[in-house]
Amino acid sequence: MGRPADRLKEKISVLGAQKPSAPAPAEPLVRGPGRIEWIALGVTLLWLAMVAGFWFFAPGVASTASLFNTVSLLVGMALPIAMIWIAAVTARASREMRAEAAALKHSVEAMRMAWLNQQALRNDQNVEKKLEEIAAVTRQAETTIATFASRRDTQASQPSADRKAALVAPPPARADDSEPMLALGTPAEELRSPISVADFVRALNFPDSPDDADGFRALRRALEDRATAKLLRSAQDVLNLLAQDGIYMDDLKPDRARPELWRRFAQGERGREIASLGGIRDRSSLALTAGRMRGDTIFRDAAHHFLRQFDRTFAEFEKNASDQEIAELAETRTARAFMLLGRVTGSFD
Repeated sequence: MGRPADRLKEKISVLGAQKPSAPAPAEPLVRGPGRIEWIALGVTLLWLAMVAGFWFFAPGVASTASLFNTVSLLVGMALPIAMIWIAAVTARASREMRAEAAALKHSVEAMRMAWLNQQALRNDQNVEKKLEEIAAVTRQAETTIATFASRRDTQASQPSADRKAALVAPPPARADDSEPMLALGTPAEELRSPISVADFVRALNFPDSPDDADGFRALRRALEDRATAKLLRSAQDVLNLLAQDGIYMDDLKPDRARPELWRRFAQGERGREIASLGGIRDRSSLALTAGRMRGDTIFRDAAHHFLRQFDRTFAEFEKNASDQEIAELAETRTARAFMLLGRVTGSFD
């Protein structure tokens, strides 16, 4: 089941897809003689026929012809014809004006519809921006809640992340190991202070840029620890191989999982509830990674080696870490690569 923000985005996209229908196109202007002109021509011919019949068949008209009568007759013949064609021209002009008015109305309606569609698109973009802000605030709130939900141990106090060891100290080495020995048979590694939680988490995120002095310092510090160095090298190999397909961890926005789910995973629990740890939802990244797993043997071996190293190291980290520190580790690039590969390989099932 998706989040409420995702469901709201889907509803907005559906509403945005339902655009108002465009207005019907206006009727085109009629060019050439139309029905009005043909009617006027027919009435004119009828009038001329009536005048000709009156001229030839009326008694005494031709014999009494004079200048005044001729002029009167011509005026009587031409005036109705002029009136007929004036009416025809007026009717045609009126029809053209109505057609132009309809075309202008259609253009204005099309402009209005385009403006409405543009406004709807802007509103959708504004709503999506607001949803992204809400999602960011939600993630920040979840982190804050995880801070207050840190587990209460029986110990009276816990050292800070800069001083607390990230991993459980390994058992002392045997006397017959090939490690260089100091006085009293103490290996050199045991004299080195364990890596702190803060440096461990910062190292798993890798430096952000060549100017990230703190990131490189934490990375060098983490590489001095044998178990952490194995995890970092395997994570670096996987990240480089994923980058060849254009998959970068900074582009992924995984769903947050509660620290208690990470603890249950570290303690060996698997199943549907634990599957929410694979919070990567980017379909293209999942598809490219799955295809690479099937077709690239080197990538498949590197991915499985990385998953084993992360699983083993995180199981030790969970014993010393608080909920807040687990939440911070889940935001690192190494943890995101683990979520992506774990979901593709079904490690959480």
